[in-house]
Amino acid sequence: MKLLLRILIILPAMACVAARAQDSASIKGMLSLEQCVQTALKNNLEVQQGKLQSMSGKINWNQAKLNLLPTVNGNAGSGINQGRSIDPYTNTIITEPIDFSNYALGAQLILFNGGALRNSVGEKSFTYQATMQELQQAKENLTISVLLAYLQVLSTEDLLVQARAQASLSTVQVRRLQVLDSSGAISPFELEDLKGQLANDELAILSAKNDLETAKLTLCKLMNVRYSDQLKVERLDSSKFTSRDIPQAESVVTNALNSLPGVRAADLRYRSAGKSVRAYRGALFPRLTVNGDASTNYSSNARSQIFLNYQNEQSEDYVMVGSNSVPVYRKVENFDSRKIDYGKQLDNNLFTSFSLNLTVPLFNGLQARNNIRLAKIEQKNQELISATMKNTIQQAVQQAYINLVTARERQEVLLRQVAAFGASFQSAEIRFNAGLGNSVDYLTAKNNYDKSKTNLINAQYDRVLKNMVLQYYNGENLFP
Repeated sequence: MKLLLRILIILPAMACVAARAQDSASIKGMLSLEQCVQTALKNNLEVQQGKLQSMSGKINWNQAKLNLLPTVNGNAGSGINQGRSIDPYTNTIITEPIDFSNYALGAQLILFNGGALRNSVGEKSFTYQATMQELQQAKENLTISVLLAYLQVLSTEDLLVQARAQASLSTVQVRRLQVLDSSGAISPFELEDLKGQLANDELAILSAKNDLETAKLTLCKLMNVRYSDQLKVERLDSSKFTSRDIPQAESVVTNALNSLPGVRAADLRYRSAGKSVRAYRGALFPRLTVNGDASTNYSSNARSQIFLNYQNEQSEDYVMVGSNSVPVYRKVENFDSRKIDYGKQLDNNLFTSFSLNLTVPLFNGLQARNNIRLAKIEQKNQELISATMKNTIQQAVQQAYINLVTARERQEVLLRQVAAFGASFQSAEIRFNAGLGNSVDYLTAKNNYDKSKTNLINAQYDRVLKNMVLQYYNGENLFP
């Protein structure tokens, strides 16, 4: 028993460890941007919730269409009556126990209700379409977030390479100055300056490593997978995103308003609200229905009387014949009481009816009119949401256009700056190695050059991101 308990405890733990190991293994190796996006779309909880909402919307739409069909309901009951009760077969009062059963079937078809049902179908249809567009918008928002995290991983990788290159150069200089210092060829402070610079470069490496792992963690969170420091992402060809011409902002605004799912979803919500107003308005009109009903019942007390014969029976009456009393005979019918079969009772007691009913709403506490008012308020609210969405998209496109133009110009300026600081550092390094320059001039030139290259790396990825954002608003494929 103890061994069995240990096995039952260990097996789930081993399964959990294996599942975690498999999950971690699933994110090891080289991942492309498309793979990261597909993994995120598959695992992201918000996207999964959006799918559930769209499924609910489709069910509600189907139900609204099914509400146009007739309704059919059946009813069956069986029981025992004891004591004083009414016989359901003869409708007379009895005191003996009886078994009884009853069955009923009813159907109703709405012929007219002010268009409430048909408008409800339109409302649910637009709502379902809106949930589908909102799901697509959630997917696209997630795609943009994954793209940003992906680019962050790439940029931090480049910054780490840059930091290591800076530290390697500082290490070479420190070793060279240590040789010169041991022979007394330089001032001691120059070696200390370079050691301090090397420490700064090593701190930059630590900071870049931390930023890289943080970027990986962010990407793993978006993909909803376990974090692994073995995660690597493929490099992107930035020329695919930065070589194309920048489209005009006005055309991008037009394309965004026509293609973005969020805009279409807001418009569909507004149209759904309009159908809701019409559906509630149907409650003000008369309601015409056609009804059909059928019912039958059974009673254990039901009997049938079968005629047997006639019999002369002396009564208490008499007639006088002379002075003699002559008894009076009467004819009596003899019957045999038999229980009626179950099936025959159901057939004999069958009752059917057909009716055409008109219900006219006269007063319901103004509930119908207040529902219409609330629906109109919601319609106005959806109109404002749609207008706000379009205005926000227009402003976002204008900002994205400005950001892309600025990012391109900034990258071009930084390219010139890197070239200038590179030439300055090369000259300072030659002078410093030749003993003609001091450590202050060398470190100043090196720091300027290093900072310009770091800024250029950030600017390159910033331009790629800004370009892809505008590309998204323009309705283009994010993965050329």
